[in-house]
Amino acid sequence: MEETILISYLNDFIFCPVSIYFHKLYGTVEKSVYQTTKQSSGTNAHKTIDQKLYSDKKTILQGIDVFCSEFNIVGKIDTFDTETGILTERKNKIAKIYDGYVFQLYAQYYALIEMGYEVKRIRFHSIKDNKNYEIKLPKEDKEMDNKFRKLIKDIHDFDIHTFKAQNIEKCKNLF
Repeated sequence: MEETILISYLNDFIFCPVSIYFHKLYGTVEKSVYQTTKQSSGTNAHKTIDQKLYSDKKTILQGIDVFCSEFNIVGKIDTFDTETGILTERKNKIAKIYDGYVFQLYAQYYALIEMGYEVKRIRFHSIKDNKNYEIKLPKEDKEMDNKFRKLIKDIHDFDIHTFKAQNIEKCKNLF
């Protein structure tokens, strides 16, 4: 059986595939020991969500666990408004929307759909500058959806013993 993939690993794997190995190796070690400054900022940005303090509106699901059996992925969503059908992933500061960000949102989308929710729109929210960035749903962007599916396959097929870094700069902080 294929190993379950954490949604947060999707962007990390694109950045440097062996980072997933190190995440697993560190296990329950305090994150501050190995997280970069940017990763720590991202963790801090999610505190209100994790503590369910973002909203007291009953239609806003915040920080709930989600699972998608189709892709064998698990994680948490930031916010989902059951009334409007808007799924929002919050980032500390968005300078550029990377594919890995979109794939994390796709994973959350597919999990919510599988769980019976109707997701009408997906977007990012940049906390520092209070901007929203709408993203096409997977069914509206077949190219990105195919790249998402390939990423899931690549993660499942990854073998650290045969890994050769294509861009050593991306992985250099891991060694």
